[in-house]
Amino acid sequence: MSTLLFSLGRWSYRHPWRVLVAWVLLLGIAGGGALAFMKGTDNAFTIPGTEAQEGIELLGRTFPQASGTSAQLIVVAPDGDRVDAGDNAGFIATAVDELADIDGVIAVTDPFDEMVDGLVSEDGRAAIVRLQFDGQSTDVTAETKDELRSVAADVRADMPDGSSVAMGGDLFSTSVPGITLTEAVGVLLALFVLIITFRSLAVAFFPLASALIGVGLAIALIYLATAFASISSTTPLLAIMLGLAVGIDYALFIVARHQDQVRAGVEPEESAARATGTAGSAVVFAGVTVLIALIGLSFAGIPFLTTMGIAAAVAVAIAVLVAITLTPALLGFAKGRVVGWARRPRRARRARTSARPARGFADRWVTAVTRHPVITTLSVVALLGIVAIPAASLRLALPNAGVQPPTSEARQAYDLTAEHFGPGTNGPLIMTGTIVTSTDPLGLMADLKDEVEQIPGVKNVALSTPNETADTGLIQIVPETAPDDPATADLVRELRDQHDRLLDEYGVDLKVTGFTAVGIDISDRLGAALVPFGVFVVGLSLILLMIVFRSIWVPIKAAVGYLLSVAASFGVVAAVFEWGLLADLLHVTRTGPVISFMPIILMGVLFGLAMDYQVFLVSRMREDFVHTNRSRDGRAERATAVAAVRSGFTASARVVTAAAVIMFAVFAAFVPEGDSSIKPIALGLAAGIAIDAFLVRMTLVPAVMALLGEKAWWMPRWLERVLPHFDIEGEAVEREFAHADWPTPGDARPLSGDGLTVRVDGGRGVGEVTLFSDVSVRLNDGDTLVVTSADPRAGRAFTLMVAGRIPAGEGLLRVAGHLLPGRAAWVRAHVGVALLDGAADPIRELRRALAGGTRLVVIDGIDTLVGAERDQAAALLRDAADAVRERGHALTVVASARRDGPALDLLSDAHRPSVMTLALSAHSAPSDTQVISA
Repeated sequence: MSTLLFSLGRWSYRHPWRVLVAWVLLLGIAGGGALAFMKGTDNAFTIPGTEAQEGIELLGRTFPQASGTSAQLIVVAPDGDRVDAGDNAGFIATAVDELADIDGVIAVTDPFDEMVDGLVSEDGRAAIVRLQFDGQSTDVTAETKDELRSVAADVRADMPDGSSVAMGGDLFSTSVPGITLTEAVGVLLALFVLIITFRSLAVAFFPLASALIGVGLAIALIYLATAFASISSTTPLLAIMLGLAVGIDYALFIVARHQDQVRAGVEPEESAARATGTAGSAVVFAGVTVLIALIGLSFAGIPFLTTMGIAAAVAVAIAVLVAITLTPALLGFAKGRVVGWARRPRRARRARTSARPARGFADRWVTAVTRHPVITTLSVVALLGIVAIPAASLRLALPNAGVQPPTSEARQAYDLTAEHFGPGTNGPLIMTGTIVTSTDPLGLMADLKDEVEQIPGVKNVALSTPNETADTGLIQIVPETAPDDPATADLVRELRDQHDRLLDEYGVDLKVTGFTAVGIDISDRLGAALVPFGVFVVGLSLILLMIVFRSIWVPIKAAVGYLLSVAASFGVVAAVFEWGLLADLLHVTRTGPVISFMPIILMGVLFGLAMDYQVFLVSRMREDFVHTNRSRDGRAERATAVAAVRSGFTASARVVTAAAVIMFAVFAAFVPEGDSSIKPIALGLAAGIAIDAFLVRMTLVPAVMALLGEKAWWMPRWLERVLPHFDIEGEAVEREFAHADWPTPGDARPLSGDGLTVRVDGGRGVGEVTLFSDVSVRLNDGDTLVVTSADPRAGRAFTLMVAGRIPAGEGLLRVAGHLLPGRAAWVRAHVGVALLDGAADPIRELRRALAGGTRLVVIDGIDTLVGAERDQAAALLRDAADAVRERGHALTVVASARRDGPALDLLSDAHRPSVMTLALSAHSAPSDTQVISA
C-alpha cells in the first residue's frame, strides 16, 4: 500500500494540472448530472417488516383515502369567542370548500360535521380541519403546499383580532435542512487553525481546497442518486459535515508530514511522495475504518438509514481519494514554498537557560501524565463516568413539528393543537384490519371503538368506520400523550398486546399503524440494533488495531477508550436536549427526545475518527519503541517504553491537536442554527471528538501506556503469525529509503538477496520451523539459479519468495530493482510463476508463466518433468529466451529441484549458458552458492 501511494504521490506532484483538471472535470460532470436529473430528497420514513408498515400497505390497498399523508388547519378564536358561532363558522366553512378544491387533497374533514367527533375543543375556542392526501409527504408538490398556506393566510386575515391560525400536521412535520452562514464559521475557524499549524497562508488553503472539492463532488453524486433512489433530506447535510471534517484532516496529515520533511532538508518532490506513502497509508486506514462503520449502519435493517450510511461513506471515500491525489498535486504547485515562517526564538534571560532545549506544551503535558499514570487514569475515567450520567435519560424518537423553531408555522400548529386538544392529537394512532367476514360492519366498528377506549392511555377514538366496500375497518385513536412521549410508545405496545384477545372475540386481525407508530417502530428497531452494532464496531476495532500495532493490550485500551468517549458524548447530548443545560445558548427550541438514529450514527462516525487519532499517536510511540535499543533489565525496558510514549506523543501531538480542533469546529458549527434533526448529531460528534482526542487519546492513552510499559507491545507468537500485516505508517517507504543504495546504487539486477530466511508454522506441538536461513544470492540478466533441498517446501518457498508471493522472514531481497516486500505487487505482476510439482498439466503451467514476455520466471519442481514433457519444457524455455533476446534483454530463470542433476540436464537442453546451484538448508551461507558452466 505505502509503495503504491508513494508512486501515486510522486506522479501527482509531477502532474498537478492533470490531477486538478481531472477532479474539477469530475465535479462539473457530477454537478451537471445532478442539476439535470435530481428529483429531490425524500423524508418519508419507512421500515419494511414492521407491523406499522404492513398496516400502511394494507390501507393503501383497501382504504387509500386514509393511507396517505395528512395535514390539519387549526383555527383558534380570541378569548371569549367561539369558532362554531357567527362569522367564524362561515370562515372555516369557506376554508373547507377551498381546501377540497386543491390538487392532491382527496378528503377534507369538516369539524362541524355531525358524524365527526373531537375536532372542536371542549370550550369551543378551537377547531381542526383535517386533510388527507393520496401518497406520502414527498408526493405532495410544493405548489400544493403553497396553496394550503395561502388558504390558512386567508382565514387568518378573515378571523377577528386575537385569533390564531396555522397549517400543520404530518405533511409539515419534517423540515428540509439547509446550510446557513453559521456553518461557514466552522470552515473559517478551520482555516485559522491551519494557518497557525502550518505557519503559512498559502499552505493552509491546500487542505481546505481539497476538502471543498471532495465535498462538492460527494453532494453532487448524492443529489444525482435521487433520480434512482430515495434519499432523506438529512443525508446531504450529514455528508457535508463528515466530508468537510475528514477531508480537511486527511489532507492536513499529509501536508504536515511534507512540511516537516522539507524543513528537515528533503527535496520537495521526494518529500511529497514520501508523505503520501507514509501519512497517506494512515489516511487510507482511517478512511477504511470510517467506511466500514458507516456501511455497518445497515445492521439496523432500515432502508433510509442504510442509504444515509452509504451516502456518508461515499463522501468519506472521496475525501480519501482527494487527499492522496489532489493534495500532492497542490504541493506540486507550491514546489519548495511550503516551509512557512519560522518562530522567532525568545530571548533568554540567562545564558544557562538559553542553552537548554525548549520544551513545548506537548512535552510538558505528556511528562506530567506519564509521571503520575495511576492518578491520571482514575481521574479521566471518573470524569467521563460523571459526564456520561445523563445518558441514562436519553430518549429517542423521529423528529416532528414540535422540535422546529417557534417561528415555524408547523410548530405553531403543533403547539396550538397540544394546548387546545391535548398533546396526543398531534400524533393519532390508527388500527386497521380486514372485516370482510362480518355481517354487521357498522356494529362491529362501534364495538371495537368501545373496547379501544377502555385501554389506559387512550384519550378518545376520533373515528371508527369501515371503508366503502365494508371489507376493511379503520380506528383512529387519540392518545393522552405527545407523539414522542415514552407513554405513547407504551400505548402502542399495549394496543398490540390486545391483538390476540380482539382477534378471538371479534375475528379481526388488527394492526397498529400511522405516522406515530412508524416512528416508534423505527426507534425500537434502532434501539435493538445498538448492541449488535456496538459489538461489531468494538470487535472490528480490536482486530484492526491488533493487525496494525501487533499488540493485545493496545487494542483493548483503544476499545475501552472508545466506549468511554461514546458514553460521555451521549451524556452531553442528553444533558442539553433532555435536561436543558445550555439549551438556550445552543438555540435548542424544545427539550425532549432526540432523533432516533443519532446514537448509531454517532457510534459509527466516532469509531472511525477515534481510530484515526489512535493510529497517528500510538503508531509513532510504537515506532520509537521498536527502533530503540532495549535492555534485558526490566527497569531499563520499562524506562525505554515510557520514553517512547513521551517522544511519540510529542512528535504527533501538534498535528493531532490541529485535526481535532478542526473537526470540533466543523461539527460544532452545525449546532447553533442547525436543523433539528442534525443538531443533536452535530453536538454529539463535536463533544465526542473533543472528549476522545483530548481526554482519551492524549491523556488516558499515554497514562495507560506508561502503566503497561513494554507489556503494551506483547502479543502471542501464534497470533502474530496468524494476523496479516498492514503497513500503516509507510514502513515499506521508509525501508526503501534506508536501503536505497543496497546492494549498489541503482541496482537493477534480476535478483539480489542477503540474509534471506523463511520460517513456517510446523503445527501443534512442533512450533516454528526454519526452511532455510541466511541465504545470499546475486543474479545477472540471463543467469539461471537452481535451488535444491531435501525438503520440497524449502525450494517452493524460495521460488515463491522471489516471485513476491510470500515475504522473507528476515533479510533483504530486491527483484528487478524492486525491494520486497514493499514492491511485491509489481513483482507479482511481472514475474512468471510455474508450480510444476503436483500440477495436473505442468506444460500448461510453464507456458502460462512464460507468457507476456516476462524477463524473470520462477519454476518449482523442474526435476519432476520427464520424457516428452521434459523436452517440451526445454523448447518452451528456448523460445521464451529468444523472444526476450529480440527485445534486447535476457531471460533469467530461478528453478527449484530436489536433485540438481535432472534440472541441469533440462536447462542444458534449453541452452542456458550460465547456471548457479544453491543447496538450501536451515543454516545456508553465501559460500553455498557456486557457478557451474553449462
